[in-house]
Amino acid sequence: GFAPLTSRGAHSFRAVTVPELTQQMFDPKNMMAASDFRNGRYLTCSAIFRGKVSMKEVEDQMRNVQNKNSSYFVEWIPNNVQTALCSIPPRGLKMSSTFVGNSTSIQELFKRIGDQ
Repeated sequence: GFAPLTSRGAHSFRAVTVPELTQQMFDPKNMMAASDFRNGRYLTCSAIFRGKVSMKEVEDQMRNVQNKNSSYFVEWIPNNVQTALCSIPPRGLKMSSTFVGNSTSIQELFKRIGDQ
């Protein structure tokens, strides 16, 4: 998924925060595949932040997400959440984030396709 998800031009009227970007990244409505991660577990995931962002704040937010949702992450793969930071923001935005996750919930999508 990609964040911030806002209407065209709205980003110039409100500041986006790292907690908001993180929340949007993990929101099932913002996923590119029609599967709900709450019906599976993440094997691994990566969050890439762009812009003037504090790496400490990013790591704190990702740790909070992982602690609050520990049942959605497998415990047998250590360090399965990776973060990266690029200080150059995308054109037209002050900051953004991209999320890529490998979740067992993708089986829902394949099951629906197989049942058609």
